[in-house]
Amino acid sequence: MTRFEAAEETERLKLFADAITAHRNRGSTVMTVDVDPESDTTESEGEIPPWIQLAGTEVVLDCTDAELERLKDLVGDYPEFRIDELESPEEAEGTNAVVTARSDANRIADFFERAFREVYELEADFKAWVTQI
Repeated sequence: MTRFEAAEETERLKLFADAITAHRNRGSTVMTVDVDPESDTTESEGEIPPWIQLAGTEVVLDCTDAELERLKDLVGDYPEFRIDELESPEEAEGTNAVVTARSDANRIADFFERAFREVYELEADFKAWVTQI
């Protein structure tokens, strides 16, 4: 990989797929995609911009209650994906969701894109950074 950020859907999909492939080829523990704070127009003061991690076949993300409902709807569009774990610690606001995603890099990349756009309701021009592979 030679680039680590993208702000247009086609480029983000390629970035995500390339990062997933590199993650798998390297056998790394985790891959992380963060949203540039300046492109997260839904961000409230003090909130951390959305992020998604991939650890092997597990997609990990944090959700508010409303985002979790949208995530459940999104997972319904991917028959090969399933929500395997939901954890809502008392000291945290929201839920950590673990989705098993047994699929190819392009399909998981599509899921990442749709999660950022539909679950987190980001605008079409949001910038994503691959911060860990």
